[in-house]
Amino acid sequence: MAEHEHGTMNTQSQEKTFEGFVKFVTRSIMVIIGILIFMAIFAR
Repeated sequence: MAEHEHGTMNTQSQEKTFEGFVKFVTRSIMVIIGILIFMAIFAR
């Protein structure tokens, strides 16, 4: 098994994935809030 030195791991793909996840969640929440506002205004 290879030895691992602390601080040498490449985390670029994890950071990119996490950034995409945060964008997705943020946009999803904005859409959900928009739908709720729409429903509150136009629902009888």
